[in-house]
Amino acid sequence: MTFFAALAKKLTPPARRKARSAPLKNEAAARRLREICAASEFEAIARLGSRAAGLGADEVAERLKEHGPNTLAGPKKHRVLADLIERLVNPLVIQLLIICAISFLMGDLKSTAVVGAMVLLSVMLAYVQERRSGRAAEALQRLVRASVIVVRAGRENEIPLAEIVPGDIIVLAAGSIIPADARIVQAKDLFVSQSALTGESLPTEKGSAAAAGTLAVDPLDLPNAVFQGSTVISGSGRAIAVRTGLDTFLGEISLHLTARKEDTSFDRGVRSFVWLMIRFMVVLVAAVFLIVGLTKHDWLSALLFGLAVAVGLTPEMLPMIITVCLSKGALAMSRKKVIVKKLKSIQNFGAIDILCTDKTGTLTQDRVILERYVDVTSRDSEDVLRYAYMNSYYQTGLRNLLDNAILAHEELDVEKTARKVDEIPFDFNRKRMSVAIDFEDTHVLICKGAVEEIYAVCDRYQIDDDVFPLIDMIKADLMEEYRDLSAEGYRVIAVAYREYPNDKEVFSAADETGLVLLGYLAFLDPPKDSAAKAIAALRASGVRAMILTGDNDLVTRKICRDVGLEVNRLVTGRELAGLDAAGYDRALGEADVFAHLSPMQKEAIILRLRELGHVVGFLGDGINDAPALKAADVGISVDTAVDVAKEAADIILLEKSLLVLEEGILEGRKVFANIVKYIKMGASSNFGNMFSVVGGSYFLPFLPMAPIQVLTNNLLYDISQTGIPTDNVDPEFLVKPRRWDVGFIKKFMLFIGPLSSIFDYATFFLMLYFFKCALFGKPGTPAAMNAYYESLFHTGWFVESLLTQTLIVHIIRTNRVPFFQSRASGLMTLSTLSIMAAAVVLPYSPLAPFLGFVPLPPIYWAWIGGFLLAYGTLTHRVKRWFAKKFGD
Repeated sequence: MTFFAALAKKLTPPARRKARSAPLKNEAAARRLREICAASEFEAIARLGSRAAGLGADEVAERLKEHGPNTLAGPKKHRVLADLIERLVNPLVIQLLIICAISFLMGDLKSTAVVGAMVLLSVMLAYVQERRSGRAAEALQRLVRASVIVVRAGRENEIPLAEIVPGDIIVLAAGSIIPADARIVQAKDLFVSQSALTGESLPTEKGSAAAAGTLAVDPLDLPNAVFQGSTVISGSGRAIAVRTGLDTFLGEISLHLTARKEDTSFDRGVRSFVWLMIRFMVVLVAAVFLIVGLTKHDWLSALLFGLAVAVGLTPEMLPMIITVCLSKGALAMSRKKVIVKKLKSIQNFGAIDILCTDKTGTLTQDRVILERYVDVTSRDSEDVLRYAYMNSYYQTGLRNLLDNAILAHEELDVEKTARKVDEIPFDFNRKRMSVAIDFEDTHVLICKGAVEEIYAVCDRYQIDDDVFPLIDMIKADLMEEYRDLSAEGYRVIAVAYREYPNDKEVFSAADETGLVLLGYLAFLDPPKDSAAKAIAALRASGVRAMILTGDNDLVTRKICRDVGLEVNRLVTGRELAGLDAAGYDRALGEADVFAHLSPMQKEAIILRLRELGHVVGFLGDGINDAPALKAADVGISVDTAVDVAKEAADIILLEKSLLVLEEGILEGRKVFANIVKYIKMGASSNFGNMFSVVGGSYFLPFLPMAPIQVLTNNLLYDISQTGIPTDNVDPEFLVKPRRWDVGFIKKFMLFIGPLSSIFDYATFFLMLYFFKCALFGKPGTPAAMNAYYESLFHTGWFVESLLTQTLIVHIIRTNRVPFFQSRASGLMTLSTLSIMAAAVVLPYSPLAPFLGFVPLPPIYWAWIGGFLLAYGTLTHRVKRWFAKKFGD
């Protein structure tokens, strides 16, 4: 099944398949390309309504009008106002805007300014970050923004790439960028690099002969087709354009890059938490408003107090805490040679439980080396290396990657021992090339090339110094040796020779006969030394590594085996395309290696893994990786990647190493740990306080706390938490992936929050009956004493509330014994102690009258000291019980 067919299948049920219209057009285009490649060169040209002399001007104009320009999908133009409005349509932002508007209408300009600044900061940060989206598509367009030589009306013309139309005859030469999906009609020694599209590191030979049996072949495997975005490595040829613009393989990728990226685990987690707090806020604020209005018969005061409660329940510091935590994580990552493009990807990094990666350049060194040179019995042979070296050294054609690997393996001074006599260049039909050298008064023809083609011209083979006849039975045995090397993932070529008299000076392909088979050369993109260690480290961190590659299964299996990745099951792209929904999901659960995948199949795997509840990272560096990079929760690329991949990624590695990724994952978990600390602290503390407010509003003869005191309490508590982004994280929190769990946060809030209410109510009764505040409003109590009792009550609860909820920061931040087994960072300790000190000082400060406070009796501090000790002990015990029952 082709990548277009696979795309069409993935875009229909089950859940991972949604859109239905676009793939049909591309499948039809893919089918037509196969049919064209199955036909002869002349028939292919005729089917496309063209000729060897090319199209005429009128035909070009008509086709350009029909098919449109040969351009890719570009990013949608951003309109500032529309973007800003979109950012404002956010639950947390709307909640803050409502509070801001009510504060303004009530004349509270200070609250208006503070909340307004928070909204502005949040919206502008999001706007600036999202403006970066779409650059991947722009980079893709830059990649193909070039001119191309075509044959039109019998003449070669250089035209802009955008003007290519189906039926154009394209002239190809070394270094050319392929401008369209095309069918080769003429080729000479043509090698094309498709690594950016397929992930295969070695160049692919392309010819013009009709490709039989192409109807079930992936277009990228067609031996006579080339694709937009690939490049010509060597040789020359001509091709006829079959697909242009959005119908091309690259055009399909560009469409995916311009689509809006789905919400990540981070986005969904933040949104879920905000809605949780909004639901609680609506219920509690409504309850407080009604209780105060009905019991105190002062609906204006009820409204002001309800507004203060709403502010108290709003996690207004969430944007700041998140931004600072993420920025700190990004700064830490920069010191580890990692550039974070999108801040929120840091948290997603820590939540990853599956890391998908390509093979080339990640597990491997992204370079072809000569790893083995053996005789026909698979023993190392210096003769094989020496002969192959002389062949590559003396050839005058463009050296390919294999020649370079041979010459780089060892430097031999061949000119002192041999002289070149003649050369028989490589061609696509023979699939071999030869040089003749003068060696010790004998002319030796040295031939290397494809194993089957070398076998065809050999009648003997050599072991050590002995030469034996190459009979059919022996040839079958030798083919078995060749297949064994290939099964180990090597790219294998054979070396043979024949001696001629020294008076023979001119050689041709006809002389490539009666050769002696000397042995084999085996090439491989070797594994990185760090790969095995990195995979083991990822596994120990609870991250499953999955290999998604466009390379073939044999090479992939060997590399995985070399780096210690067990290949219990390997699934190819063709097998994957034939699976039903249940089989597809089963393959994702059982197989860790997927080979020979199309870009759309990589993307489909990642999307399905996310639908199954996983947080997925993807590491890639080629054009073929761009859709997967965008589909992942975290797209990771490297600074040496193509521009398209870098722009589609969230994180750029300056060093392509899985070890760096493992460090990044741990840093992401630290960031998430501190964000969750704020959420757990804020949610439980605010909920507990407001739970106390609801009860107090009902039975107290006055408001439990004045609105200005509620706002001041909330502001000081928020300041106490500004040190959270710098806080230390317990090692046990880093051992497994972490993700948002709003259900867990809700349980934590419901279990831990009311604990503070126990001591709030204890403080209520302490102030009412021990400090006589219950005398408020009693007959005979002077008005001045009523005001004093109310202020004394407010002051007492304000101080207790602020001290307990600030102290509890140190209890909740760790599952260990606070202060002894786990200590907060210096900045966090300083911020919390400063706010606790402010709580003690405020009743005696010059600000006390402005805030409605009065000095507290000395005995009060003894009571509060006991409350703090009891509260800390109880909360720690309940926290430990909660962690055992519900996890941490």
